[in-house]
Amino acid sequence: MESASVKIVALLLCLSIGAIVVKAEDPYLFFEWNVTYGTIAPLGVPLQGILINGQLPGPRINCTSNNNIVVNVYNNLDEPLLLTWTGIQQRKNSWQDGTPGTMCPIMPGTNFTYHFQVKDQIGSFFYFPTTGLHRTAGGFGALDVHSRNLIPVPFDKPADEYNVFLGDWYNKGHKTLKKILDGGRTIGRPDGIHINGKSNKVGDKAIEPLFTMEAGKTYRYRMCNVGMRTSVNVRIQGHAMKLVEMEGSHTVQNIYDSLDIHVGQCLSVLVTADQEPKDYYLVVSSRFLKYDISSVAILHYANGKGPTSSELPAPPPTNTEGIAWSMNQFRSFRWNLTASAARPNPQGSYHYGKINITRTIKIVNSRSQVGGKLRFGLNGISHVDTDTPLKLVEFFGVPEKTFKYDLMADEPPSDLSKVTIVPNVNNATFRNFVEIIFENQEKTIQTYHLDGYSFFAVAIEPGKWSPEKRKNYNLVDAVSKHNIQVYPNSWATVMTTLDNAGMWNLRSEMWERFYLGQQLYFSVLSPSRSLRDEYNLPDNQPLCGIVKSMPMPAPYTS
Repeated sequence: MESASVKIVALLLCLSIGAIVVKAEDPYLFFEWNVTYGTIAPLGVPLQGILINGQLPGPRINCTSNNNIVVNVYNNLDEPLLLTWTGIQQRKNSWQDGTPGTMCPIMPGTNFTYHFQVKDQIGSFFYFPTTGLHRTAGGFGALDVHSRNLIPVPFDKPADEYNVFLGDWYNKGHKTLKKILDGGRTIGRPDGIHINGKSNKVGDKAIEPLFTMEAGKTYRYRMCNVGMRTSVNVRIQGHAMKLVEMEGSHTVQNIYDSLDIHVGQCLSVLVTADQEPKDYYLVVSSRFLKYDISSVAILHYANGKGPTSSELPAPPPTNTEGIAWSMNQFRSFRWNLTASAARPNPQGSYHYGKINITRTIKIVNSRSQVGGKLRFGLNGISHVDTDTPLKLVEFFGVPEKTFKYDLMADEPPSDLSKVTIVPNVNNATFRNFVEIIFENQEKTIQTYHLDGYSFFAVAIEPGKWSPEKRKNYNLVDAVSKHNIQVYPNSWATVMTTLDNAGMWNLRSEMWERFYLGQQLYFSVLSPSRSLRDEYNLPDNQPLCGIVKSMPMPAPYTS
């Protein structure tokens, strides 16, 4: 093991050269990021965006399973900042999760160094800011985790890999949007869709190609929906897409003409440049809205001749028929049980369908008015962040000064029109195998994400859930992922083992809903209070609120 002084020298070196690798038990990757405002115009309207090292999308973290990631973040905004690494499980390390319930924010003019390990994971992920309405202003980027060389991948190495960020966009700045929500109103419908921070229409002149392909070669496109509220459909003119990975799991390699990608979700497709060498449109269009918004980008063949065709591939059905179409597509996604992967429980050996359920939590989302202001809730509780992060007050042994546990019941109340605005923290038993049912009685689609874990997405169906619906679960090869969509007037079930000690956010990925309370935290404590189960509070972790002047608790020692 190398000495601490060597690591310090390496860290100092990274300040000038960006990213370097240092030999250790597992390799270290170092990054320095400068977060600033900058003028951007994804839909042609200039506004104040959030850039990282002057870029949108931000710098790509390109790493390998078990790498240690060290990111020194300088906050040069005029507001507190946190970044989260959505889909990275942060094993034993919710201290680095980057949510308001786990960390004090990085204050303006200061820096903080994240240090986490992409332990036993592979796949396509992204990072973004969780503070305020910063997500609406950018600050997102790729976090791609590759398999180690000794672990075979179930497809040939592509000629190149391309990251594609898709999402809806608002032409109001993030501060204006925050004022609207703080004032009790909705931010309304988005103004358009962007692709990697830009938007184009068919026939626009002088569109710069998004990516270039060489005829006969195959490319990996890692696609993520980083929007605020809109599911999208993706298709590539004249080209099929082979799905190979979804949110950290290799999938059965089905071929698709188009794919729905819901808010917060990522997937990887292989695209072979097997058509006439020229330009082709990548098309992204909205799903399940009363109006249609779309954008295109150009995929260019090297040495290709000829412009794109104006005849676009047809979108999938809309309205009720479109929901059924999208549900059926979800059912076609399967875990690749023959593929190796970096997991504590390798694919093919984790028989989750044979584990006894120890707890069932049924969650129903709601939209309400409280004091004339818009709020969103889960089982009648609308979460509000505390001045001191939940994880810190729990670690210092004074949770009663900030919140009460288990105010949200495991069953929804009969009257969802009434909500209580309080911190929403649920105790969870370490290593319990839980079933979580999301029931959506509203007319708009929902998506949910769980930090700290992946879960098995075992079922999505229309109507209301009841215990006999369990006979319809996929208990063999449901995809292990961290994000699940719930269609209007429908339900979805996921299963997971709560074996990762920490404080973990379960949230709506619709950021208006997240900001106005549609989220909760699971407190998963290890009874042994041991380093085998959870890391100590990092030495560089800033303290704030009521714990700032309190004496440090005794650290875990074994």
